[in-house]
Amino acid sequence: MLAATAVGADTVHLCLPRTRTAQFEQLSAALDERRRDRLDPVRLRLRALPHTHVSSESTSLVRWLSGGPARPQGSPPRTHERGVARRPTLVSNTETFAHLALIARYGPGWFRQAGTPGEPGTLLVTVSGAVTAPGVLETTFGTPLDVIIDRAGGRTESLQALLLGGFAGTWLPAEHLQVPLARRELAPLGAAPGAGVLIALSRAACGLSETARMLAYLATDGAGQCGPCRFGLPAVAEDFTALAAGRADADLLQRLRRRVGLLPDRGACRHPDGAARLAASALQAFADDIDPHLVQGACAAAHRPPRIPVPPAVPPETWR
Repeated sequence: MLAATAVGADTVHLCLPRTRTAQFEQLSAALDERRRDRLDPVRLRLRALPHTHVSSESTSLVRWLSGGPARPQGSPPRTHERGVARRPTLVSNTETFAHLALIARYGPGWFRQAGTPGEPGTLLVTVSGAVTAPGVLETTFGTPLDVIIDRAGGRTESLQALLLGGFAGTWLPAEHLQVPLARRELAPLGAAPGAGVLIALSRAACGLSETARMLAYLATDGAGQCGPCRFGLPAVAEDFTALAAGRADADLLQRLRRRVGLLPDRGACRHPDGAARLAASALQAFADDIDPHLVQGACAAAHRPPRIPVPPAVPPETWR
């Protein structure tokens, strides 16, 4: 409401995947309460959008709310210049709005008590993988990665790597566990907090196989509107799957690196960039496993059940 008032908006759209039926009912009840009590000066609309990997991208949301498919439409113009129904539109996530509301209530000085001088405040981190108590935690910027893992109950097994930022993130070898969760410290490693997702990978798992499954999912769940999504991502996923399975030809590694390098900064959205970041970081983090896979075939860990849940690599049923 504060943001809507600040930008002169008359409508607020709250969007979430239509697969989250329980959450939709909870939010619907909350909005009904606000309407009965006449709390809000603008209209509040709850919207259930198609659940695809790119449907919550800002231009996807604008396009869908304007009656089109939930696919990215690129820019310019940017959403704040021309968005829903061709009107300037502010798009952000609920965590950012929650921070704005708390700052408005308690002041910037209160907010800066947490975090670092350069990155004040807190963020939500979803921790999963080889940890005792996976879940969503609130932590301050600057908290070491191993401390976050300890707050998730600690590791269940010895770790070989962390995936920071989710499927569009960066693999970090376990030697970087003491690095603070802050952009300044993560940047030299090619990483960033991103979506606030941290996945701990056991040494008993095959990092190449886990990454191959993620890339296969990303390749099928893209919008398929531009070259990187239609051709580049499937090609990278196919090569990475061959590498993980030990079905490599003589040119595979060189071809894979070249294809990964061609993905960034060429799509209508950043979906291909995230997949490229994931693939490139896996080739670096699991470099010691590449030659054995190329020469001897897939490792024993690659034949075990996967450790990281990945949605099926099936194209979306609908974009509307």
